[in-house]
Order: sequence, then structure tokens, then C-alpha cells
Amino acid sequence: MVTTVELAVKRMAKVDGRGTLKAFCDVAIGGQYLIKGVKVVEGKKGIFVSMPREQGKDGQWYDTFLPVTKEAHQQLTDTVLAAYQIEEPALA
Repeated sequence: MVTTVELAVKRMAKVDGRGTLKAFCDVAIGGQYLIKGVKVVEGKKGIFVSMPREQGKDGQWYDTFLPVTKEAHQQLTDTVLAAYQIEEPALA
């Protein structure tokens, strides 16, 4: 059984510069929960979505949020990248 949940990007902050980090965003899940610190990153194979991370005592980095299924991961990725691709309105 595949269940989809309503996802919405609540805040998108694009990053200027030549680094690999392109944006940070917050994503609402079902209008009741918020994932803070989702990143849009440009890697060797193109743009991808990176989950929020925290450094452990062992010096390794660990994701603090993980989609459980492949379908949930794809839905989150599609939602974030669609919001990232939207052109920002021209300033008057």
C-alpha cells in the first residue's frame, strides 16, 4: 500500500556563490509537521536534495530526517526541486 502525504515548501532561501550549496528550505508534511534545513545541492551528477544533518560525537555526519520508502523520498525530492526551479519574481 502506497500512501502519499501532502508536502509543501514553506520557505526557500537560495544561496548565491559558486559553491555546491544552492538553497535551504523548510518542508511541511501534511500541514502538521515541519522539516527544517533541507538542502538543494549541486553534485557531480547534477542537482539533488540533501536531508538535514547533525554531526555525531564520532565526527561523522548523520541525517536527522529520513524518508522510509523510496516513493516518499522521490515525492520529497520532486516537491523541493519543483519549488527550487520556480523563477523568483522580478523586483521593481
